[in-house]
Amino acid sequence: MFFKLIIGCTILFGSLLSNAQVEKMAVIEGGEYIPLYGRDSARIKVDEFAMDIYPVTNGEYLKFIKKNPEWQRSKIKALFADGNYLRHWKNDLELGKKELVEGPVTNVSWFAAKKYCECQGKRLPTLDEWEYVAMADETLPDARIKDTYNEFILGWYEKPQSFNQEVGSTFRNYWGVYDMHGMVWEWTLDFNSVLITGESRRDVDKDTNLFCGSAAIGSSDLMNYAAFMRYAFRGSIKGNFAIRNLGFRCAQDIEPFRKNKLANENF
Repeated sequence: MFFKLIIGCTILFGSLLSNAQVEKMAVIEGGEYIPLYGRDSARIKVDEFAMDIYPVTNGEYLKFIKKNPEWQRSKIKALFADGNYLRHWKNDLELGKKELVEGPVTNVSWFAAKKYCECQGKRLPTLDEWEYVAMADETLPDARIKDTYNEFILGWYEKPQSFNQEVGSTFRNYWGVYDMHGMVWEWTLDFNSVLITGESRRDVDKDTNLFCGSAAIGSSDLMNYAAFMRYAFRGSIKGNFAIRNLGFRCAQDIEPFRKNKLANENF
């Protein structure tokens, strides 16, 4: 899945982030967690990294495609996005009537999301990074033990029609990140890594029926139905899919982030 795109961008990967970009990222302290499909012996280590506080907005994505017209709706190649790509926009450079400039961009493929982040000098968060941050509520880095937290997430999953809100409309979690739940689903860099056959630490049982009902027996958290839904959703999509309630945010390795922050402070 991780083949290199030949389409370039006007901002090269690794370039200096602006002060505004740096301020819109939160530092996520490293640690370990047990993923949905895993046991104590298969704890996943997550290194310290930085993540966007908010999902990417329509306005931000519009600026990106103005600078990189090959990613506009009428010009993008089918290999990189299906026919749903930005279909809710009026045209290449105009949002739909109901779309908010500060609302999360959706109907964007994995290829487009990945390229957007690269053009900002960032990347998409990995699945483990995303899940690690998503465990948090307002006060705890891991709130999965709280029934009320799981109920809140499930309640949103039953009616995920929140893409017409402005980003930042949901709660600020322990790490200072908004909208992990309650707005849109989000792409991860390795979203399809759950479809494997034993080479991943996550796949301890080599269970090829990962998304069947019996797969719950091997779960580390039988009550975390919200995570079941996320893993199943990821396993059902392809990189060129563009889906109405699927958006994204960017992340960055901690050393480049710190260098950018220091450079902006000394500028």
